[in-house]
Amino acid sequence: MKKSFDIRNKPILLFTFLLLLKSGVAWYVVFNDGPNWSTMFTEIPFFLIVFSLIEWLARKRKILYYMVANLFITVIYFAVLMYYKYYGVIATYHALQQADKVTKVGESTYSLITPYYLFIFVDVVFFLFLMFRPKYISLWKERGAVRMSRPVLTLITAVSFGLCIFNIWPNHASMNEIKKAESMGILNYEVYTLFADTTEKEEIIDSKEITQTAVNELKGITMPESPQYFAADQGKNLIVVQMESFQNFLIGLTIDGQEVTPNINKLVKDNTYFNNFYTDAGQGTTSDAEFVVNTSFYVPKNEPATSSNYMNKALPGLPGLLKSNGYHTYTFHTNSVDFWNRKELYKAIGFDKYYDQSFYGDDDHIAFGSSDEVLFAKTVPELAALDAKEDPFYAMVISMSAHHPFRLPEEKLKMTLPEQYQGTLLGDYIQAQNYADYAMGQFLDELKESGVWDDSLIVFYGDHQGVPLYALGDGEKDWLKELIGYDYGYTDMFNIPFIVHSPSGTLPAEIGHTGGQVDILPTVANLLGVSVENQLHFGEDLLNQETNLLPVRHFLPTGSFINNSSIYVTGEAYADGTNFSQKDNSVIAGGSTEAQFNSVQRLLNMSNSYLEQLPDRPDVQSED
Repeated sequence: MKKSFDIRNKPILLFTFLLLLKSGVAWYVVFNDGPNWSTMFTEIPFFLIVFSLIEWLARKRKILYYMVANLFITVIYFAVLMYYKYYGVIATYHALQQADKVTKVGESTYSLITPYYLFIFVDVVFFLFLMFRPKYISLWKERGAVRMSRPVLTLITAVSFGLCIFNIWPNHASMNEIKKAESMGILNYEVYTLFADTTEKEEIIDSKEITQTAVNELKGITMPESPQYFAADQGKNLIVVQMESFQNFLIGLTIDGQEVTPNINKLVKDNTYFNNFYTDAGQGTTSDAEFVVNTSFYVPKNEPATSSNYMNKALPGLPGLLKSNGYHTYTFHTNSVDFWNRKELYKAIGFDKYYDQSFYGDDDHIAFGSSDEVLFAKTVPELAALDAKEDPFYAMVISMSAHHPFRLPEEKLKMTLPEQYQGTLLGDYIQAQNYADYAMGQFLDELKESGVWDDSLIVFYGDHQGVPLYALGDGEKDWLKELIGYDYGYTDMFNIPFIVHSPSGTLPAEIGHTGGQVDILPTVANLLGVSVENQLHFGEDLLNQETNLLPVRHFLPTGSFINNSSIYVTGEAYADGTNFSQKDNSVIAGGSTEAQFNSVQRLLNMSNSYLEQLPDRPDVQSED
């Protein structure tokens, strides 16, 4: 009697079906059109190649190898889901190299998990359960011993390989990584990225060609002979305050008559406010912002700056520049200095001393260390002691309590939100920033009481986005639209405040032209009367320039950038990209030029090339 068909006897079909369901979940989250027929066309051939290899090579434990392959591919899909929800880009092996950091930001990572994401692990758990039942082990051995027809297997392998090549090659030139992954298939894209990084090396530009003149020409700026406000605050201390996840839409925002950030609102009113300012951080977020602000270089490609090989270099930076002008340099942060390789970053850019968790302790714990209240309360006496000395100082102070996922202890909540906001990402974000503002108010009062305020040029800025567009539910997007007056988008997500307290009192109240974190170094150097003529920098002095070009390297497709009026997001190439207005995030025509697009690629290449060719630090060379 002929046996009926049983899919359990065909593991290649069973596991292909299971993975197809999982790929559908990934496509639903990542791609605008969700899963469709092309999902099958691009994903199934990859599954079949993997499973064909098992059929060709495995003589024993074949089902076990199927389960291992299934688990491995499931983990890739899960990583893609999680990474996209926060960063808005496709995770590759570069992101997996930072997997050890995930264990240290566990609450932040877990908060991104939507329950249906875990659906893709159901079969894995089921198989693990069955593995401990002897009768199923025996059955799997029996079924695993059955070998597929070699001619059929040869045909499957050849056709699948051909389809993978067909999916990859016509789409490899696309600059938009999301569209590239959708056209190739997620797994094909992962493999392509791995091989492309080893075979398609970026051109290294000769260091002789990387000059300040070349940088300025690409950005379309001309240096004035007599810069305005030069040395307006000469001899003053410099304090740089980096505010965790602080976005510009919070400025002036009220909910039910309550100001979300009353202290920073007053700071904006009484000082110089740059309202069209953007983050330049990459996946290293907070630590990347530290790197960009202190070096005026762009974050290196494919990796957070502070975990890169550049940390063994003698990096030109703001601490070293000010030290050569008589300053002492310090940095203050309540987290461990070892996280994100900060210890090496601080050596590389020239800080004299750092204050970290070992100084602040772990009292009043929020996020990854002591609260902002503790940070500021313990930092001000140190700043006052430094201010009492003869030489000026540069101090970088990094807040952290408003870190994703923004869940504060109940006793720290300072405002009451409408019920609809309770337990949402947006609601938690607003509560966290309201608390951070409360702590900031104490800091400002203490700076003024100690006399440090009057003796210091002090700048405040957000480090990176706090409310990722990709992580918001439809309800939260509607609430944001009500709060800001239009659809929340890229321009709002990357827009952070930049506030300058100048003791000179000569600066304008508000400056509206485009700026970014990369511009902070030359701007404060100008105010302090410190020349940057002999130090390469990719930023510009925002008090003397109105034209700008800011690459967005890590959170948008390759080639995206910000100019004077829009955020340009790359399509397959420049021509089919989209320009979003900086005013209201609406799509506009003619907001950028292809010449700007090409200049952005050149600027990024120059930054990378210059860093690659820097000599090692003397202390690194001596260790060798």
